[in-house]
Amino acid sequence: MGKLPVILLGSGASAAHGIPGMDLLGKHLAASTLPAVCQSEPHLTGWLQFLENVQKMDLESALTSVNVTTEVLGHIVLTTWTFLNEADFLIFERVLADRRLLPLSQLFQHLLRSTAMQLQVVTPNYDRLAEYAAEAAGYCAYTGFTFGMFGVRAVDLPRIYTGQRQVRTVNVWKVHGSLGWFSGTDGSIVALPPMRAVPDGFTPVIVTPGTEKYRRTHEEPFRSAMHSADDAVARASAFLCIGYGFNDDHLQPLMMERCTRPDVPLVLITKEISSTAHQFLKSGRCSRYVALEECPNGTRMFSHDVPDGLELPGESVWRLDRFLSFVTG
Repeated sequence: MGKLPVILLGSGASAAHGIPGMDLLGKHLAASTLPAVCQSEPHLTGWLQFLENVQKMDLESALTSVNVTTEVLGHIVLTTWTFLNEADFLIFERVLADRRLLPLSQLFQHLLRSTAMQLQVVTPNYDRLAEYAAEAAGYCAYTGFTFGMFGVRAVDLPRIYTGQRQVRTVNVWKVHGSLGWFSGTDGSIVALPPMRAVPDGFTPVIVTPGTEKYRRTHEEPFRSAMHSADDAVARASAFLCIGYGFNDDHLQPLMMERCTRPDVPLVLITKEISSTAHQFLKSGRCSRYVALEECPNGTRMFSHDVPDGLELPGESVWRLDRFLSFVTG
């Protein structure tokens, strides 16, 4: 790519490693049982409407189209955390056994073989793949919290030194929260290491799809994460999008504005390019882009010069590991 890109990780980046996507999460939520406190009106009204909607629309639309009580929302948050955390924890254990497991680690190492001291990663994903990949590669992973077992929100971006040498850092801006963020009974928010269950007295700090999403993203720590993500996108000299569907209605306008500059290229690698991404790339606003997706014979490539696509038979460069091999030789 030639420039240090801002990396955008979408759900496709996580799905490649077994993190369930929205479809599976929707089915899991629909099959879940409401706690006893929610087995009466008005809790059942919104929940039953959700169960009906999720059969005919995607999870985001199904939750956005209904109003649920605070107790039902708590059930949705906890069920979502439990379902996704199980897969996330398995990846954590696998990375412990093999530090080279995640291609993201190799990507970070490739990009930081320079004078750069920081990488910027923006993601709506709750999982900690980016953090695992960064630390497995020997870098610090910073998400807006202090380092250590009991992280608290940091006011300033910290710098870590080994002796007199500054350690390179991967900043991961998690705009919808993290599986490692929790709120205590006193309202304080902490970042904790991977664990199998939510600690007693704590609540996961994640923004699930639905009407509450737009309100909660204006609260901390989401507001600070979004501000840092906005700043990274607004200053980007290039974008590398991995498994990203271009469906974020907040980041999208900033990306589009930045990509109108002819000196800001964009690369997208994903299993299947979403209709939203196609619309964005073909709008003419993104003057320098390459988009790669899977096709029966290998990979289909789209660019500003080849908007209808070109097959690359026998190549699987839409996958991050193969893309890295292709780029690095």
